[in-house]
Amino acid sequence: MSAAEARPAPHDPDALFVRLVRAHRDLSPEESRRLDAALVLLLAEALGDPVRLEAAIAAARAALGKPVEPPEELRE
Repeated sequence: MSAAEARPAPHDPDALFVRLVRAHRDLSPEESRRLDAALVLLLAEALGDPVRLEAAIAAARAALGKPVEPPEELRE
């Protein structure tokens, strides 16, 4: 599965970005990190597919220049 398959394209990526930025408005750095952590857990639960979740994690790490191999049980 490619990184693109791990993340369906939003209908309006700019609006999605604005909503995420607004969610952080008036939060301290610590509150912002906690919000991000809560969002990650809620979205992972909503996704519900361990293969797609692992692909999304790999894509996010690769974007940071820190690639990671998926667990052996999830490799195709």
